[in-house]
Amino acid sequence: MLPAVLVLGALVGGLGYTKVTVDDADRTVPTVLWADDNDAKPGKDPAGDVGRGRADTELNRLLLPVSEHYRLGPDIGEYGNDAELSGKEAVAVMKAAGRGLTGKQRRERDKYVEKLRLKGIAMRSYTYGTHVRVAEMSIAQMENKKAVRDMYTFQTRLFDAVGVFRKGPSVKGFKNAACYLMPADSETDLDAMHCIAYEGELLVTMEVYGSEPFSKSEAVDLLRKQLDHIESPGEYV
Repeated sequence: MLPAVLVLGALVGGLGYTKVTVDDADRTVPTVLWADDNDAKPGKDPAGDVGRGRADTELNRLLLPVSEHYRLGPDIGEYGNDAELSGKEAVAVMKAAGRGLTGKQRRERDKYVEKLRLKGIAMRSYTYGTHVRVAEMSIAQMENKKAVRDMYTFQTRLFDAVGVFRKGPSVKGFKNAACYLMPADSETDLDAMHCIAYEGELLVTMEVYGSEPFSKSEAVDLLRKQLDHIESPGEYV
């Protein structure tokens, strides 16, 4: 198995990058998703109601639709706020996360990524609440269930072993889910939580970040709804 130190940067870096992003954000300007145009009469989109998220593939239909209490959030990197990557693209993205490692370490990490046999990743961001709160949800599909379980076990053990993350709340009804809170920082009013869960051949990850007061229960409820939706994708929440 890949030594923990080689993936620690990716796990910790996600929360660190999140904090920097929110710190630098202009919180006074609301996100404008689209402008009203009473004269416009768009045709029916085959992908469905794009305001609720894409639903044109088997994988992105598994992502939780955007409900009345949410809206699509900011872009996730260069991929937009509602995207899907093929297996080949997903592997490339995961390998790119190893930049900064030594040549030997990166080659070892790349071999580990290839063994995951990724089929694709769907991801969507959500904005919600009166404070600045953003959730980034992703669902990775792999070719076998053992790879999913191994990844979940590996990442949760790594978070526990690091010892700096605060234990997050449990997700009622889902034993194969775990959440971790960003290390406490008295110098900022921001908080973030990372959650990981699995269901069959699907690995679900969620990053939630926002200003205090940070509702952990509200964030966990979003993950619970996502996992419920995977079990019953026909029920558009």
